[in-house]
Amino acid sequence: MAALQKIRSKGAILLLVVGLALFAFIAEEAVRSLSTSRNESRQRIGEVFGKSINIQEFNELVDEYTSVVKFSSGLENLTEEQSQSIRDQVWQTYVQTQLLQHEAEKLGLTVTDAEVQEIISTGQSPMLRQTPFSNPQTGAFDVEALNQFLTNYQAMKDQPNQPAEALAYYKQIYGYWQFIEKNIRNQALVNKFQNLLSKSFIANPTSIEASFNARNTEKDVLLVAVPFNSIKDEDVKIEDNELKEKYNELHDAFRLDEPTRDIKYIDVAIKASQADRDQILKEMQEVAAQLSAEGADVANIVRKSGSTVAYSPVPVRRTALPSDIAKELDSVSVGSQKGPFLNAQDNTQNIVRLIAKVTLPDSIQLRQIGINGETEAAAQKTADSVMTALNSGVPFDSIARKYNQTGEETWITSQQYEGSALDENNRKFINAISTQAAGTTQQVKLGNAVIIVRVLARKNLVEKYDVAVVKRPLDFSNDTYNKTYNDFSQFVASNKTIEEIEANAMKSGYMVQQREGLYASEHNLAGIGSTREALRWVFKEDTKVGEISEIYTCGNNDHLLVIAVTDKNDGRFRKLESVKDYIETEVRRDKKAGMLMEKLAGVKDLAAAAKVQGATSIDTVKHVTFNAPVFVSSISASEPALSGAITKAQKGQFVEGVKGHSAVYAFQVIGENKTDAKLDDAAKKTAASQVTSQQIRSTSRFMQELFEKADVKDNRYLFY
Repeated sequence: MAALQKIRSKGAILLLVVGLALFAFIAEEAVRSLSTSRNESRQRIGEVFGKSINIQEFNELVDEYTSVVKFSSGLENLTEEQSQSIRDQVWQTYVQTQLLQHEAEKLGLTVTDAEVQEIISTGQSPMLRQTPFSNPQTGAFDVEALNQFLTNYQAMKDQPNQPAEALAYYKQIYGYWQFIEKNIRNQALVNKFQNLLSKSFIANPTSIEASFNARNTEKDVLLVAVPFNSIKDEDVKIEDNELKEKYNELHDAFRLDEPTRDIKYIDVAIKASQADRDQILKEMQEVAAQLSAEGADVANIVRKSGSTVAYSPVPVRRTALPSDIAKELDSVSVGSQKGPFLNAQDNTQNIVRLIAKVTLPDSIQLRQIGINGETEAAAQKTADSVMTALNSGVPFDSIARKYNQTGEETWITSQQYEGSALDENNRKFINAISTQAAGTTQQVKLGNAVIIVRVLARKNLVEKYDVAVVKRPLDFSNDTYNKTYNDFSQFVASNKTIEEIEANAMKSGYMVQQREGLYASEHNLAGIGSTREALRWVFKEDTKVGEISEIYTCGNNDHLLVIAVTDKNDGRFRKLESVKDYIETEVRRDKKAGMLMEKLAGVKDLAAAAKVQGATSIDTVKHVTFNAPVFVSSISASEPALSGAITKAQKGQFVEGVKGHSAVYAFQVIGENKTDAKLDDAAKKTAASQVTSQQIRSTSRFMQELFEKADVKDNRYLFY
């Protein structure tokens, strides 16, 4: 009881303590939830119709497409530009797919598995022709070849101890097929949507008759043009309110798909000093001496020299070498060298040593069987037994199948390996088959493996060169970099506003440049590579207009960049200031048109119109129809509005004050001709089809319309 009384006496305090503890628990969960939400937000690479995709999901799509590109092109490695292009294509495809699926779900459009299989079975999709499953005789897609592959692939997966290389190759093909199948499904959905859209248009009798008459009625006119350039620009005064009115009128033409920034920047290119160039020349002279020494280890010397051209003792064609090096081959004899010599075009010092010149086939057709063993002796024993079987007449492909290989005929061309980084095994294999006679079979030992190769044919004998190339860029030294950076850093520190930077840049040897309408989706800033961090800063929410960035090292670490944001546009339309020149041109054209219409207002015929100041002489234009714009040869202008006005006018009628794109016109219809065509059932059908096609073409922007409604957010600049 005493204890209970004590607790009751402390009740208020205990409630407070418990309340604080409960609050702390709730607050901790709230903070944790908020932190998780923020982390998820930071991982979002984009958003369509409120549905986000994170960086991991996007990278999976990129990896999938990258594998497809590598497989279809035969490339092992991609350049940064190629990888960036892939990411762009993946993003565009993802957005378009989301837009379409959003509409398809509302309409109840789907593509079933049965429909996909029907497309594949009947070979309807053009994408099927891009697969390796084709008929050898016709080149057409062969569904049986596909089914055979899928069966073999499943069997290979289910069997243990399959050759790793063969299984990896089959996986590549299977991944490629999955990609094709997915795109067939997507394309089928696109076709369904477009067909549904096209069926929503019909041609009524009035539009059919109008279309028919427009095609089959021609008019001849006498024409006078009073071009806008007959009035000087300075004679047209434009008020700010007129610019605003025209901007509002054309507002939809200035739509933005993403935020933009206007910037001013200084780009400093770091270049080698004369001391740097002298030092590189000295080092190259030492390399030249090493290469010319008897018994020189050419590969090791080239590797240590810093050359951008690797040495591989596999003879290559002239076209596989840099163009400037290829030009020097005829002036270098076998066993001698040239250089160092300067190539000003790519800013390099060069040495060329020609080790050998041989004549070898450009293409080799072969079959091969790979024999692996736990030891070199075990592999050799198996290979010897295979050779014995082959020499006794056993078919090559039947032996290959015994080792779960196809032994199929393949071509190896110089282009497939020239310029690639070849390991010792690949070099040994290529050198072996390059000198092997057609119709012969040999063993190529590669460590614990033996490749049995039968060369079937050798084509296009060409000259190839075993050549050591040392190509050394004239790079700047650390001292040069530090001096350039320190000088620029001191300039930026002394000029803290964009106004000060602009006022003092020229005095210090720098140039301020500007860029308006910079998009976040652009891959580089100011045409310089590796500017991702700079782009992130430019588009950060808390970066203020007028703010100066830190100094960024960009490019190949050979550019220094400082940026000032001069304007931000996070809206959906370009600001008046950014399109002011265009708006002024349109307003000036309107005002000139008004002035010229006033001059033509009182004229009663073409003779009077031709006397108006700045007017052209009377011209004859024949065969005018509504279907095509009138070309006015006297002022070299194409005028759609004039076609409409002439089509509407009656024979003998004089019309003045028609505003075109380049002039104001007056004309008189002097002739009208209708063809003998009749609006019968066949003509009605043709006209209806043409009217419907025109209406469908007018909706060809449907994907853009969907994009504008989807509130697409593109945050790729934060990740790449």
